[in-house]
Amino acid sequence: MSGLNFTIPFSVDFTSTGDFFIFIYHIVFATCAALLAGSVVLGILCTRALRQQNRFIFMLNTSISDTLTGFSVYYLGLFDVQEGYPSRNSTFYILPSFLGVNVMTFLFAQFDRYLAVGHPFFYNRFITRWFVIACCVFCWVYTYLILTIQNVLPVAQAVKLSAFGVMTLQIIVVLKVLMTIKLYIIAKHQLGREAPSPERDSKKESLRLIVFVVICFLSLWCPSFVNIMVRYLSNGGLRFRNEATNAFAIMARFNALSTPALYIWGSPALRTAVWSTVWRRVCTLCHNRTTRVFSMNMKPAKDRVLSISQSSRDM
Repeated sequence: MSGLNFTIPFSVDFTSTGDFFIFIYHIVFATCAALLAGSVVLGILCTRALRQQNRFIFMLNTSISDTLTGFSVYYLGLFDVQEGYPSRNSTFYILPSFLGVNVMTFLFAQFDRYLAVGHPFFYNRFITRWFVIACCVFCWVYTYLILTIQNVLPVAQAVKLSAFGVMTLQIIVVLKVLMTIKLYIIAKHQLGREAPSPERDSKKESLRLIVFVVICFLSLWCPSFVNIMVRYLSNGGLRFRNEATNAFAIMARFNALSTPALYIWGSPALRTAVWSTVWRRVCTLCHNRTTRVFSMNMKPAKDRVLSISQSSRDM
Protein backbone atom coordinates (compact mmCIF):
# COMPACT_ATOMS: atom_id res chain seq x y z
CA MET A 1 0.00 0.00 0.00
CA SER A 2 1.57 3.25 -1.09
CA GLY A 3 1.90 6.09 1.38
CA LEU A 4 -0.20 9.21 1.00
CA ASN A 5 1.57 12.34 -0.25
CA PHE A 6 0.43 15.50 1.52
CA THR A 7 3.09 17.73 -0.04
CA ILE A 8 1.71 21.04 -1.35
CA PRO A 9 3.70 22.46 -4.28
CA PHE A 10 4.95 26.01 -4.33
CA SER A 11 2.86 28.68 -6.00
CA VAL A 12 5.37 29.18 -8.85
CA ASP A 13 7.65 26.94 -10.90
CA PHE A 14 10.82 29.07 -10.53
CA THR A 15 11.43 28.87 -14.26
CA SER A 16 11.55 32.62 -14.85
CA THR A 17 12.57 35.85 -13.17
CA GLY A 18 8.91 36.71 -12.63
CA ASP A 19 8.42 33.54 -10.58
CA PHE A 20 11.24 34.49 -8.22
CA PHE A 21 9.91 38.05 -7.97
CA ILE A 22 6.38 36.87 -7.06
CA PHE A 23 7.70 34.45 -4.43
CA ILE A 24 10.03 37.01 -2.81
CA TYR A 25 7.32 39.69 -2.95
CA HIS A 26 4.91 37.53 -0.95
CA ILE A 27 7.55 36.81 1.70
CA VAL A 28 8.42 40.50 2.08
CA PHE A 29 4.79 41.60 2.02
CA ALA A 30 3.66 39.03 4.59
CA THR A 31 6.47 40.01 6.96
CA CYS A 32 5.91 43.76 6.61
CA ALA A 33 2.11 43.50 6.96
CA ALA A 34 2.31 41.29 10.05
CA LEU A 35 4.92 43.52 11.72
CA LEU A 36 3.26 46.84 10.91
CA ALA A 37 -0.33 45.83 11.68
CA GLY A 38 0.86 43.90 14.73
CA SER A 39 2.64 46.98 16.05
CA VAL A 40 -0.61 48.96 15.71
CA VAL A 41 -2.43 46.25 17.69
CA LEU A 42 0.16 46.35 20.47
CA GLY A 43 0.29 50.16 20.45
CA ILE A 44 -3.47 50.44 21.01
CA LEU A 45 -3.67 47.61 23.54
CA CYS A 46 -0.80 49.01 25.61
CA THR A 47 -2.09 52.61 25.64
CA ARG A 48 -5.09 53.19 27.89
CA ALA A 49 -5.93 56.59 26.41
CA LEU A 50 -6.38 55.01 22.99
CA ARG A 51 -8.37 52.03 24.23
CA GLN A 52 -10.95 54.40 25.71
CA GLN A 53 -11.72 56.03 22.35
CA ASN A 54 -14.22 54.32 20.06
CA ARG A 55 -12.40 55.12 16.83
CA PHE A 56 -9.28 53.34 18.04
CA ILE A 57 -11.34 50.26 18.91
CA PHE A 58 -12.31 50.05 15.24
CA MET A 59 -8.66 50.56 14.28
CA LEU A 60 -7.73 47.73 16.64
CA ASN A 61 -10.27 45.41 15.04
CA THR A 62 -9.07 46.05 11.49
CA SER A 63 -5.43 45.82 12.56
CA ILE A 64 -6.01 42.39 14.13
CA SER A 65 -7.54 41.30 10.83
CA ASP A 66 -4.63 42.84 8.89
CA THR A 67 -2.10 41.04 11.10
CA LEU A 68 -3.79 37.71 10.42
CA THR A 69 -3.97 38.56 6.71
CA GLY A 70 -0.22 39.15 6.73
CA PHE A 71 0.42 35.75 8.29
CA SER A 72 -2.05 34.10 5.88
CA VAL A 73 0.05 35.23 2.89
CA TYR A 74 2.78 32.83 4.03
CA TYR A 75 0.37 30.11 2.87
CA LEU A 76 -1.76 31.77 0.20
CA GLY A 77 1.21 33.45 -1.47
CA LEU A 78 3.89 30.79 -1.20
CA PHE A 79 1.94 27.63 -2.00
CA ASP A 80 -0.32 26.46 -4.80
CA VAL A 81 -3.70 27.43 -3.35
CA GLN A 82 -6.94 28.08 -5.20
CA GLU A 83 -10.03 29.21 -3.29
CA GLY A 84 -13.54 28.96 -4.75
CA TYR A 85 -15.24 26.36 -6.92
CA PRO A 86 -13.39 24.25 -7.85
CA SER A 87 -10.79 24.64 -5.12
CA ARG A 88 -7.24 23.33 -4.70
CA ASN A 89 -5.43 23.11 -1.36
CA SER A 90 -7.94 25.67 -0.15
CA THR A 91 -8.63 26.95 3.36
CA PHE A 92 -12.40 27.00 2.65
CA TYR A 93 -12.19 30.81 2.42
CA ILE A 94 -11.11 31.05 6.07
CA LEU A 95 -7.97 33.09 5.32
CA PRO A 96 -9.37 35.36 2.55
CA SER A 97 -12.37 36.21 4.77
CA PHE A 98 -10.19 38.38 7.03
CA LEU A 99 -10.74 41.12 4.45
CA GLY A 100 -14.48 40.59 4.79
CA VAL A 101 -14.21 41.44 8.47
CA ASN A 102 -12.57 44.74 7.52
CA VAL A 103 -15.32 45.55 5.01
CA MET A 104 -17.95 45.44 7.75
CA THR A 105 -15.74 47.11 10.36
CA PHE A 106 -15.11 50.11 8.11
CA LEU A 107 -18.85 50.49 7.57
CA PHE A 108 -19.49 50.57 11.32
CA ALA A 109 -16.57 52.98 11.77
CA GLN A 110 -18.05 55.34 9.18
CA PHE A 111 -21.41 55.38 10.98
CA ASP A 112 -19.56 55.91 14.25
CA ARG A 113 -17.78 59.02 12.93
CA TYR A 114 -21.00 60.32 11.36
CA LEU A 115 -22.90 60.09 14.66
CA ALA A 116 -19.96 61.47 16.67
CA VAL A 117 -19.80 64.65 14.56
CA GLY A 118 -23.37 65.05 13.30
CA HIS A 119 -25.28 63.93 16.39
CA PRO A 120 -22.96 64.33 19.40
CA PHE A 121 -25.72 64.23 22.04
CA PHE A 122 -27.10 60.91 20.79
CA TYR A 123 -23.57 59.57 20.32
CA ASN A 124 -22.36 60.40 23.83
CA ARG A 125 -25.48 58.90 25.38
CA PHE A 126 -25.92 55.66 23.45
CA ILE A 127 -22.71 54.77 21.58
CA THR A 128 -20.66 53.40 24.45
CA ARG A 129 -17.33 51.64 24.34
CA TRP A 130 -18.96 48.26 24.94
CA PHE A 131 -21.41 48.89 22.11
CA VAL A 132 -18.49 49.50 19.76
CA ILE A 133 -16.77 46.32 20.98
CA ALA A 134 -20.02 44.42 20.36
CA CYS A 135 -20.10 45.77 16.78
CA CYS A 136 -16.53 44.57 16.22
CA VAL A 137 -17.36 41.12 17.60
CA PHE A 138 -20.42 41.00 15.35
CA CYS A 139 -18.20 41.59 12.30
CA TRP A 140 -16.22 38.44 13.12
CA VAL A 141 -19.21 36.31 14.13
CA TYR A 142 -21.30 37.22 11.09
CA THR A 143 -18.46 36.71 8.60
CA TYR A 144 -17.41 33.31 9.87
CA LEU A 145 -20.91 32.09 10.71
CA ILE A 146 -21.94 32.62 7.08
CA LEU A 147 -18.69 30.98 5.98
CA THR A 148 -19.29 27.95 8.23
CA ILE A 149 -22.82 27.49 6.87
CA GLN A 150 -21.50 27.82 3.33
CA ASN A 151 -18.84 25.16 3.93
CA VAL A 152 -21.23 22.55 5.37
CA LEU A 153 -23.87 22.91 2.66
CA PRO A 154 -23.81 20.89 -0.58
CA VAL A 155 -21.94 22.57 -3.42
CA ALA A 156 -25.08 23.68 -5.28
CA GLN A 157 -26.54 25.32 -2.16
CA ALA A 158 -23.17 26.78 -1.18
CA VAL A 159 -22.90 28.50 -4.56
CA LYS A 160 -26.33 30.07 -4.06
CA LEU A 161 -25.37 31.26 -0.56
CA SER A 162 -22.13 32.65 -1.96
CA ALA A 163 -24.13 34.57 -4.55
CA PHE A 164 -26.29 35.96 -1.75
CA GLY A 165 -23.10 37.05 0.00
CA VAL A 166 -21.97 38.86 -3.14
CA MET A 167 -25.29 40.72 -3.27
CA THR A 168 -24.91 41.68 0.39
CA LEU A 169 -21.44 43.01 -0.34
CA GLN A 170 -22.86 45.10 -3.17
CA ILE A 171 -25.21 46.79 -0.70
CA ILE A 172 -22.37 47.33 1.78
CA VAL A 173 -20.15 48.86 -0.90
CA VAL A 174 -22.91 51.27 -1.95
CA LEU A 175 -23.45 52.27 1.69
CA LYS A 176 -19.70 52.77 2.15
CA VAL A 177 -19.52 55.05 -0.89
CA LEU A 178 -22.50 57.11 0.30
CA MET A 179 -21.09 57.39 3.81
CA THR A 180 -17.70 58.41 2.44
CA ILE A 181 -19.32 61.26 0.49
CA LYS A 182 -21.36 62.28 3.55
CA LEU A 183 -18.31 62.30 5.84
CA TYR A 184 -16.33 64.33 3.31
CA ILE A 185 -19.09 66.96 3.18
CA ILE A 186 -19.19 67.11 6.98
CA ALA A 187 -15.41 67.45 7.24
CA LYS A 188 -15.31 70.19 4.62
CA HIS A 189 -18.33 72.31 5.53
CA GLN A 190 -19.77 71.57 8.97
CA LEU A 191 -16.49 71.42 10.90
CA GLY A 192 -15.16 74.37 8.89
CA ARG A 193 -17.78 76.62 10.50
CA GLU A 194 -16.85 75.65 14.05
CA ALA A 195 -14.45 77.73 16.14
CA PRO A 196 -10.88 76.35 16.31
CA SER A 197 -10.45 74.02 19.28
CA PRO A 198 -8.67 70.76 20.16
CA GLU A 199 -12.00 68.89 19.93
CA ARG A 200 -12.66 70.28 16.44
CA ASP A 201 -9.18 69.32 15.30
CA SER A 202 -9.63 65.79 16.70
CA LYS A 203 -12.96 65.36 14.89
CA LYS A 204 -11.50 66.69 11.64
CA GLU A 205 -8.50 64.37 11.91
CA SER A 206 -10.67 61.30 12.55
CA LEU A 207 -13.04 62.13 9.68
CA ARG A 208 -10.28 62.73 7.18
CA LEU A 209 -8.49 59.56 8.25
CA ILE A 210 -11.52 57.27 7.92
CA VAL A 211 -12.45 58.84 4.55
CA PHE A 212 -8.94 58.39 3.19
CA VAL A 213 -8.61 54.84 4.54
CA VAL A 214 -11.97 53.76 3.08
CA ILE A 215 -11.16 55.28 -0.32
CA CYS A 216 -7.85 53.42 -0.43
CA PHE A 217 -9.51 50.20 0.76
CA LEU A 218 -12.23 50.35 -1.90
CA SER A 219 -9.71 51.27 -4.61
CA LEU A 220 -7.63 48.18 -3.86
CA TRP A 221 -10.48 45.79 -3.08
CA CYS A 222 -13.12 46.70 -5.71
CA PRO A 223 -11.28 45.23 -8.76
CA SER A 224 -11.33 41.79 -7.10
CA PHE A 225 -14.96 42.28 -6.08
CA VAL A 226 -16.00 43.27 -9.62
CA ASN A 227 -14.15 40.30 -11.12
CA ILE A 228 -15.93 37.93 -8.71
CA MET A 229 -19.32 39.42 -9.64
CA VAL A 230 -18.60 39.06 -13.37
CA ARG A 231 -17.63 35.42 -12.86
CA TYR A 232 -20.84 34.74 -10.94
CA LEU A 233 -23.12 36.49 -13.41
CA SER A 234 -21.50 35.26 -16.61
CA ASN A 235 -18.81 33.03 -18.00
CA GLY A 236 -16.47 36.00 -18.30
CA GLY A 237 -14.06 37.48 -15.80
CA LEU A 238 -10.38 36.81 -15.37
CA ARG A 239 -9.15 33.52 -13.96
CA PHE A 240 -5.71 32.96 -12.49
CA ARG A 241 -3.56 29.94 -11.80
CA ASN A 242 -3.71 30.34 -8.02
CA GLU A 243 -4.04 32.93 -5.24
CA ALA A 244 -0.37 33.91 -5.47
CA THR A 245 -0.63 34.96 -9.12
CA ASN A 246 -4.11 36.49 -8.79
CA ALA A 247 -3.40 40.18 -9.41
CA PHE A 248 -6.78 41.27 -7.98
CA ALA A 249 -6.28 39.22 -4.81
CA ILE A 250 -2.80 40.70 -4.42
CA MET A 251 -4.27 44.20 -4.67
CA ALA A 252 -6.98 43.39 -2.11
CA ARG A 253 -4.46 41.88 0.34
CA PHE A 254 -2.28 44.98 0.03
CA ASN A 255 -4.83 46.66 2.31
CA ALA A 256 -3.26 44.70 5.16
CA LEU A 257 -0.17 46.90 4.74
CA SER A 258 -1.66 50.19 3.55
CA THR A 259 -4.37 50.44 6.22
CA PRO A 260 -2.09 50.33 9.31
CA ALA A 261 0.39 52.56 7.50
CA LEU A 262 -2.36 55.15 6.95
CA TYR A 263 -3.41 54.84 10.59
CA ILE A 264 0.11 55.62 11.78
CA TRP A 265 0.55 58.40 9.24
CA GLY A 266 -2.80 60.08 9.97
CA SER A 267 -2.94 59.82 13.76
CA PRO A 268 -0.17 61.50 15.80
CA ALA A 269 -1.48 59.87 19.00
CA LEU A 270 -1.27 56.39 17.49
CA ARG A 271 2.12 57.14 15.95
CA THR A 272 3.48 58.13 19.36
CA ALA A 273 1.95 55.06 21.02
CA VAL A 274 3.37 52.65 18.44
CA TRP A 275 6.83 54.17 18.73
CA SER A 276 6.93 54.37 22.53
CA THR A 277 5.36 50.98 23.29
CA VAL A 278 6.73 48.86 20.45
CA TRP A 279 9.50 50.07 18.22
CA ARG A 280 11.50 52.09 20.76
CA ARG A 281 11.66 49.04 23.00
CA VAL A 282 12.64 46.83 20.07
CA CYS A 283 15.37 49.29 19.02
CA THR A 284 16.63 49.59 22.61
CA LEU A 285 16.73 45.81 22.98
CA CYS A 286 18.59 45.39 19.68
CA HIS A 287 21.03 48.17 20.61
CA ASN A 288 21.77 46.64 24.02
CA ARG A 289 22.28 43.21 22.52
CA THR A 290 24.56 44.57 19.80
CA THR A 291 26.58 46.51 22.37
CA ARG A 292 26.93 43.40 24.56
CA VAL A 293 28.10 41.25 21.64
CA PHE A 294 30.53 43.96 20.51
CA SER A 295 31.94 44.30 24.02
CA MET A 296 32.42 40.53 24.33
CA ASN A 297 34.28 40.43 21.01
CA MET A 298 36.46 43.41 21.87
CA LYS A 299 37.49 42.25 25.35
CA PRO A 300 39.71 39.32 24.24
CA ALA A 301 41.41 41.57 21.73
CA LYS A 302 42.11 44.12 24.45
CA ASP A 303 43.52 41.39 26.71
CA ARG A 304 45.81 40.19 23.93
CA VAL A 305 47.15 43.71 23.36
CA LEU A 306 47.90 44.08 27.07
CA SER A 307 49.58 40.67 27.09
CA ILE A 308 51.77 41.56 24.12
CA SER A 309 52.71 44.89 25.69
CA GLN A 310 53.66 43.16 28.95
CA SER A 311 55.80 40.62 27.07
CA SER A 312 57.62 43.40 25.24
CA ARG A 313 58.49 45.13 28.50
CA ASP A 314 59.76 41.86 29.98
CA MET A 315 62.10 41.36 27.03
